[in-house]
Amino acid sequence: MIIHVKNKNTLIIDDFKIKCCIGKNGLNFNKKEGDLSTPVGLFNIKKLYFRIDRVGIPKCKIDKKIIKKNMAWCDDPNHKKYNEEIRISKKKSKEKLHRKDHKYDYVISISYNDKKIPNMGSAVFIHLTNNYKPTAGCIALKMKDFEILLKLVDKKTKIKIG
Repeated sequence: MIIHVKNKNTLIIDDFKIKCCIGKNGLNFNKKEGDLSTPVGLFNIKKLYFRIDRVGIPKCKIDKKIIKKNMAWCDDPNHKKYNEEIRISKKKSKEKLHRKDHKYDYVISISYNDKKIPNMGSAVFIHLTNNYKPTAGCIALKMKDFEILLKLVDKKTKIKIG
């Protein structure tokens, strides 16, 4: 199955057309760290991270992991753990996964920049939104639509952006 993010506000899964939002600066074939754009390409769905205290244990066919208070995603291009899950340290260049807002109650990592090329971009996720405001480069869906997506995807699912 392929999820298709067709444009800045439409995600297609099978017969479902779902409203979404993407990076503030739109789609980009040449994404860079911090450019507020969403990368164009075909990527694997990797892992679901979730807040058990807010959403319980979701039923899905992809790997999943509970978000803990000390979890983050490294967005420091000079760090050896660039573009991967880390434990929170004193370093500033990270994306906290355990947030006060609800954007990361569900978050799916995708295979963008798996080779960890410095400054090519990191922390490109599928996560939640409550207002469809543009993201920093991720794809965001309302909770009810995210839960539909979870029921449909599996380990072979890919996401096509653009």
